[in-house]
Amino acid sequence: MDLGRGTWIRPQDMEWSFTTARGPGGQHVNKASTAAVLRVRIADIGGLDDAAQERLRTIASSVLVGDGELLYRCDLHRSQLMNREGCEGRLRTMVSQAAVRPKVRKKTKPTWGSVQRRLEGKKKQAERKQSRRWDDER
Repeated sequence: MDLGRGTWIRPQDMEWSFTTARGPGGQHVNKASTAAVLRVRIADIGGLDDAAQERLRTIASSVLVGDGELLYRCDLHRSQLMNREGCEGRLRTMVSQAAVRPKVRKKTKPTWGSVQRRLEGKKKQAERKQSRRWDDER
């Protein structure tokens, strides 16, 4: 299964289980196992280097269980298929976020003109405040 940004996972590495959902729905909620639970090991996700796996551990810390295993549960819909797609969507989102290498910030210096304008503004402000003082006139 393609997870986006050059990452993938084999279907046999995805462990699915289904349980009864919570919330409103009458008899349907009590009888049908529509809530989907997906377990995936981070090591089974292909296309992620070590740094990306660490980013995934950080991003997915709320769904991380055990030793590098992600656990997704979705029971938003009455349909088992839609809940299954919801779990897969969450997995895709987190993996694609982790696959993106963050930009390295480059240090910059202020331009000569911006430094001069800042200093000129400071001088004007100091003169303005100095002219307000009344105790210098005595």
